[in-house]
Amino acid sequence: MNDHHRGGATPADVDRGGRPDAAESQDPEAAANTAPGATDDDQIAQLERERDEHYDRLLRVTAEFDNFRKRTERDRREISERAVASVLEELLAIVDDFERALQAEAGAGDTAYREGVALIHKQLMDLLQRRGVRPIEAVGVEFDPRVHQAVTHEAVPGHADGEVVEELRRGYMLGDRLLRPSMVKVAKA
Repeated sequence: MNDHHRGGATPADVDRGGRPDAAESQDPEAAANTAPGATDDDQIAQLERERDEHYDRLLRVTAEFDNFRKRTERDRREISERAVASVLEELLAIVDDFERALQAEAGAGDTAYREGVALIHKQLMDLLQRRGVRPIEAVGVEFDPRVHQAVTHEAVPGHADGEVVEELRRGYMLGDRLLRPSMVKVAKA
């Protein structure tokens, strides 16, 4: 190998005067941080700009991560709430069956059986209440399409137009969320 490849000056390293470039003769680290003709004030300003850019990027990445964390937590909570609501909706069908069983005529020897059904119904209702499920008031209130589902309208003397006169299937709320609307009969004028 010749001197040209062993660290000697190449034509690109030589300035117009035939001398090696000044950056070549300085400390390589210092040469990397200085531009030709740059003053200390220029270098400080450049470093401050870079610092500000890095700080701005840090703030943006931190904000993006915080938003991601909040979105993930919200999605997890919504999935959990939907799963709970799904199970509770299935339980409501069983509650409906118990209520129908309690409304049926009991025979002479069926009182113990009826009391057992009433006890199970009460335990289910207590469980639902502990989980935040509450029945929707329907009979005697004005029809509300957000929580009532009108199955039929009929003229009923003594009731105002739009008043719920009969509940065909009880509706339930889970906290502030509608779990199942009440199926109702509504009075019309």
